[in-house]
Amino acid sequence: MGLILKLKRSLRVPLDTSPLTPDNLNGRPLDEIYRLELWEGNRKTPLGDIFKIEEVDGGDLTIEGDLSKARRIGYMMKSGRIKVEGDAGLYVGEAMRGGEITVEGDAGAWLGSRMSGGKITVEGDAGDFVGSSYRGSREGMKGGVIKIKGDAGDEVGCWMRGGLIWIDGGVGCFPGIHMVDGVIFIGGDCQGRAGAEMTGGKVIIQGYLPTVLPSFRTSEVRGKVKVDDTSIQGPFYVFEGDLNEGGSGKLFVNIGRNSHIAWCERLIGEVE
Repeated sequence: MGLILKLKRSLRVPLDTSPLTPDNLNGRPLDEIYRLELWEGNRKTPLGDIFKIEEVDGGDLTIEGDLSKARRIGYMMKSGRIKVEGDAGLYVGEAMRGGEITVEGDAGAWLGSRMSGGKITVEGDAGDFVGSSYRGSREGMKGGVIKIKGDAGDEVGCWMRGGLIWIDGGVGCFPGIHMVDGVIFIGGDCQGRAGAEMTGGKVIIQGYLPTVLPSFRTSEVRGKVKVDDTSIQGPFYVFEGDLNEGGSGKLFVNIGRNSHIAWCERLIGEVE
């Protein structure tokens, strides 16, 4: 059984949608789904009072409307597919283990926080802390794939430990901060401080980067870099760091968009 949930009214306060996953809804009778309670602000509200519910063939869950105030869409989901026809709020795909989420609009902060499997696709932009840990935690994204077709905010992949974050557009500051493993691809520009305090993994920047942190050493020039089965054409300056953390992470910076750091070529091989 598949479901289409159509928002009946505008959301004025945050709505916790964590119970709305295919794992939790499949097999439930429709009248029980209508009575399922969600936290709306500081009170519980039956699902049927918030959404018009339509039963359809298949097992997909489609949610229609402006869900920018909705929280935790796809929380801990293990299988199935969720499609959001509109914007989504904070924590989309938090702790996700499998399945697929598609957001046809923009997504809020902490997209894919602590996820370990599955795939999230955002057709628009995403907020800060994509694939990142909670504040005070060192457990970021461990696996799975996040693809953003627009831009993303600051601290993409903070404490990331595995998986792939692919961003077609640009990002803010500190992508890959505290990164341990995994891959971050940035198709556009980065505002700076890429890879700060990273100890492993790869950050690939196709666009403009104002400067490279002084705690990275110039390793080599490489013509291309491979991400899964995709070969990304460069050429790239390859930096290793963050040496302040004893790190061996790799920062790939497109040469064609960053002629202002051509000085680094003379340092290749000078420091081991």
